[in-house]
Amino acid sequence: MKLSVWTYEGPPHVGAMRVATAMKGLHYVLHAPQGDTYADLLFTMIERRNHRPPVTYTTFQARDLGADTAGLFKSACQEAVDRFAPEAIIVGASCTAELIQDDPGGLAETMGLSIPVIPLELPSYQRKECFGADETFYQLVKALARPQERTARPTVNILGPTALGFRHRDDVEEITGLLADMGIEVNVCAPLNARPADLARLPAAHANVLLYPETGESAARWLEKEHGQPYTKTVPIGVGATRDFIAEVQSLTGVTTQPDASRLRLPWWSASVDSTYLTGKRVFLFGDATHVMAMARVARDEMGFEVAGMGCYNREFARPLRKMAKDYGVEALITEDYLDVEAEIERLAPEMILGTQMERHIGKRLGIPCAVISSPVHVQDFPARYSPVMGFEGANVLFDTLVHPLVMGLEEHLLHMFREDFEFHDDAGPSHHGAKATPRVEQADTPEAPAGVTVTWLPAAEKELKKIPFFVRGKARRNTELFAAERGTSEISVDTLYEAKAHYAR
Repeated sequence: MKLSVWTYEGPPHVGAMRVATAMKGLHYVLHAPQGDTYADLLFTMIERRNHRPPVTYTTFQARDLGADTAGLFKSACQEAVDRFAPEAIIVGASCTAELIQDDPGGLAETMGLSIPVIPLELPSYQRKECFGADETFYQLVKALARPQERTARPTVNILGPTALGFRHRDDVEEITGLLADMGIEVNVCAPLNARPADLARLPAAHANVLLYPETGESAARWLEKEHGQPYTKTVPIGVGATRDFIAEVQSLTGVTTQPDASRLRLPWWSASVDSTYLTGKRVFLFGDATHVMAMARVARDEMGFEVAGMGCYNREFARPLRKMAKDYGVEALITEDYLDVEAEIERLAPEMILGTQMERHIGKRLGIPCAVISSPVHVQDFPARYSPVMGFEGANVLFDTLVHPLVMGLEEHLLHMFREDFEFHDDAGPSHHGAKATPRVEQADTPEAPAGVTVTWLPAAEKELKKIPFFVRGKARRNTELFAAERGTSEISVDTLYEAKAHYAR
């Protein structure tokens, strides 16, 4: 294992928590030492849930290691069943408890409980959170789904949404409404808001809608193999993908009704003046593979941006992401280290970042606008308002998500451009922004000069450099210094700056 200040994914038992917390009537008994009990923090503070997650810990301490920790687990198991009366329980160990090898699954099976007990084998030192959620849901479906007749009318299951998921709650509502417009009813949505008894009804649907492959693909594959249910491969993020998704659902169910697309605002924006000065912006994407691949298509094909780079942290999806990156003419970055991501962003110097809350912090440090498109996310990315990213309404939300950071960046650039004007001068009188506002002190961009060469910026050139938009100024400085060094120029003048600009614009 590797210690890090930030991590994109927690250990796999956190993924199991996400499934248990999303469902109803299911309880998770976790063999864990004191200190590993942070489920309350994750779900009640970050996601702002109004009830505690259904997780019971054994909470053994150092002094217990010389005694019977297996007995502690069995006692915790029985107490959880007696207190919460769940319809089923899942049992497992945290990464620390895994080392003492108590076998929670085997211990629970010997207790003779009257409810289903699903043991989880989650290798904490080899796999991560998304795997834990996917494996947990798969084991639940495998244990509880029962063969049965298909429903009389075309129905589908929605698979993959969990607790702590990026806009999962609103995505489910949007896609459920879209399917209803087509005359297709949702048989079961799981894990989110499903009960163990609902999982038994999964095989009654005609097909499965897989919204989140990271947390539902194993279950979808098993249902296809064991119960003959095909599943969708298109994630409906963006206008094009939503229309492809509709066509795919129609082919799987035989339904031909088209949903209502009148809420879609993107065509209006594409014809507006705004779209002309925001197209062509270079963007870098990083997050979970599903959202990154979907958003890359939206950014390039629907917003007119240029994809400068892309990557993901979940290695299970490295192959499809690398393939897509190759098609987009960039090299995929597959890493779990946020420092690698920061270095790549600094190297590429994009005009916008689409990422996680980690990239939001990186963007603040580098002065690059960032929009969050993927977990892990901050509490502010669980809005009280309806804000899906899937379906037609999701396309409207994405328009705001992608455009607003650039518009604000443009506003900041205009303030810089006119800072010598009497209205924006530091000694100017009070405005509606407040007279006590502290002027922003611009940090000097000081990248390393090319090895063996020292270049000096003349004052006039430094002043001219500050007229370049802040989000590409660092790249302009580095390119100019490289241009000067290659030509043996030790002092950078205004002429040198514009010669470098002309050289790199070819």
